[in-house]
Amino acid sequence: MLRLVLAFLAMAAPAVAQTDPLPSWNDSDAKTAILDFVAATADPASPSFVEPGDRIATFDNDGTLWSEQPLYFQFLYVLDKAKQLAAADPAWAATPVLKAAAAGDVHGVIAGGMEGLVELFDATGSGTPVEAFRDDAARWLATAKHPEKDRLLVDMIYQPMVELLEYLRASGYQTFIVSGGGIEFIRAFAEEEYGIPPPQVVGSEGELDFEMVDGAPQVMREKGVAFVDDGPGKPVGIARHIGQRPIFVAGNSDGDLEMLQWGTAGDGARMGIIVHHTDAAREWAYDRDSHIGRLDKALDLAPAEGWIVVDMARDWGAIWPDAPAQ
Repeated sequence: MLRLVLAFLAMAAPAVAQTDPLPSWNDSDAKTAILDFVAATADPASPSFVEPGDRIATFDNDGTLWSEQPLYFQFLYVLDKAKQLAAADPAWAATPVLKAAAAGDVHGVIAGGMEGLVELFDATGSGTPVEAFRDDAARWLATAKHPEKDRLLVDMIYQPMVELLEYLRASGYQTFIVSGGGIEFIRAFAEEEYGIPPPQVVGSEGELDFEMVDGAPQVMREKGVAFVDDGPGKPVGIARHIGQRPIFVAGNSDGDLEMLQWGTAGDGARMGIIVHHTDAAREWAYDRDSHIGRLDKALDLAPAEGWIVVDMARDWGAIWPDAPAQ
């Protein structure tokens, strides 16, 4: 019986080897460049071979692994949370920012500036154990729908990028999320949707503290911001959490510029890719003037830096899982 199984596997191996690892990617220069790079870095006979322990790939989340328009999805969660809290206790909305959030007034929240945003995030998330916050976010995501598209938010992950993550892992890479979004919010869904476990998520962090709550030890979310994992904070977050420079970096905005620069400046084989939102028909088209995911400086630097600009309309046959291919 064992011989029959081994013979079957031997016969099946050529067919498996020929399977396209990126079926949602159109046959384009971007796809070819990615396939060539990953194959070369994983082949011991290649001059570009990279030892498995050094095959580190980092991905931004919002706008790179899932959609981000018209508002970051975590912000939608916070607004919903504000409505719930205000409905349970009208006195909760005691400040202009909290009152605006409870009413779904995005402009009113933004008018409060960074201090107002911190106030809102503190009021909707502090004072809870980290596990409870993560569970609450997961429950919300299970039913939360996009305000414009008739899709669950978790169904707006990019199928081509999920395939890329799987291809990299199959080629001996470790895949990490490095996002400006909240670390615990992303940990609520990243493993199920992307196959990326909580220890491999780097994100912005609120203050935490250890407390005994009703006799039980807890790590509690406290008020305040401990670390912002955006822009120049991304290489710092990578150094703190991962401990080494990535060789494969993916982003979509100027918030990823420093991560792209740092990751691709090292010795040996390096690749940077930028997801360029060009598909107004299937998703959205935006770059330099967008209020979300602004892509300006990084787009200008891409040709000289050798970064691959992935044109969503041209390079992707599908956007979201189970969505019509193009």
